[in-house]
Amino acid sequence: MKRPPNPMRDDVRALLDAEGLMDRYEERPWYQRNDYLGWIERSKRADTREKRLRQMLDELRAGDVYMKMVWRPRRGSKARK
Repeated sequence: MKRPPNPMRDDVRALLDAEGLMDRYEERPWYQRNDYLGWIERSKRADTREKRLRQMLDELRAGDVYMKMVWRPRRGSKARK
């Protein structure tokens, strides 16, 4: 870890749980989880924050996207599509 960790707010945790995506979130590499949380937290407007949350959820659901880029988990990784 070279970057400081971004804390997960309770509402983000609740949303991941409600959407059934916590496992997929936890399967992502540390840097991705940390980037998502920091990116969401830096939102200045509520609608931007909501848009970023939805993007994270959609990408976790898809399983092969990270910040609108193609992402492929390493072989043997628990990440799934």
